[in-house]
Amino acid sequence: MAYTLFTANRNYSSWSLRPWVLMRGLGIDFEDRLVPFGGPDNSAEFRNFAPNGKVPCLHDDGTIVWDSLAIVEYLAERHQGVWPADNDARAWARCAAAEMHSGFSALRNICPMSVGVRAELQDIPPALQADIDRIAEIFREGLERFGGPWLAGAEFSAVDAFFAPVAFRVRTFGLDIGDKGRGWVGRMLGHPDMLAWETAALAETWRDPAHEDEIAAVATVAADYRRQS
Repeated sequence: MAYTLFTANRNYSSWSLRPWVLMRGLGIDFEDRLVPFGGPDNSAEFRNFAPNGKVPCLHDDGTIVWDSLAIVEYLAERHQGVWPADNDARAWARCAAAEMHSGFSALRNICPMSVGVRAELQDIPPALQADIDRIAEIFREGLERFGGPWLAGAEFSAVDAFFAPVAFRVRTFGLDIGDKGRGWVGRMLGHPDMLAWETAALAETWRDPAHEDEIAAVATVAADYRRQS
């Protein structure tokens, strides 16, 4: 196996973060190929390595796997530890990761990932509050049911990786996800590979105007720790 994982900018690319932090966290070797965003539509360039024109995309000796959930399942067929070994924990983790993969549109749209920014929301619409409450419920259930410190038990797994961008969003926008959730966010942000991702994000000088405008429309930016150009 000779994996190459195609990803994009560390500050913005929440989808890239998921398989990247999972593979790093589990010690799965891969070539890290960062292809930066260059504007609002990068699909033409990204189609050089991904049939859907998006990141992340995994290459494995001629096999191409696009979409973050498909990448995780592909890795799970080849490596131990991607999902919990316990049947109950594994079923729960798959459900929670799939829910994150397909849902929480209000959180994605109102609170885009921007690793180096701290911002105060002007308002929390009901749809966003519902997403926050549901995430808090998932975190509380997983940690209480399986004993922690990770969402599905003692070991870091794919379900933690799928919620990794939420950890950055919680910090950026000061979202209240309850005591259990705050504990997990603290552990996640302190994970060595999350710290490595954050360091790279803060070093980036490129800014996506559309992304920056999204934040400015809903929040007041209190701090920006990213390197200035």
